[in-house]
Amino acid sequence: MSDEIKRLHAIVHGRVQGVSFRYYTTRKANELDIVGWVHNRKDGTVEVTAEGTQDKLEILEKWLHEGSPHAKVEEIYITWDDATGIFTDFQTIYFTDF
Repeated sequence: MSDEIKRLHAIVHGRVQGVSFRYYTTRKANELDIVGWVHNRKDGTVEVTAEGTQDKLEILEKWLHEGSPHAKVEEIYITWDDATGIFTDFQTIYFTDF
C-alpha cells in the first residue's frame, strides 16, 4: 500500500454525459477521500482531475472504466503526475468552457 500522494488526470469518452457520471464520480471520490474535480467538456467527454494516494487513485481509475450505471465508457486517456496539494475537497464543476 502506497501513501505517496499523486495526481490522476482522465478524459473519459463514450456515453458519459447525461447519465449522472459526474455525480457518481464525485460520490466515489468522496468515498475514497480523494480531492479534485470532475466536469463535462464541450466535446461530449468527461474530465477528471484527482489527487490522493496512489492506491486510492488506482481504485478510482478502475471505477472510471465502468462509470455510472447508465454510462457506456468506450475509452479513457489517463496521465499521472505529482500532486499539487491545491484541492481541499472533490467538486463537480458545472461550467463547460474547456
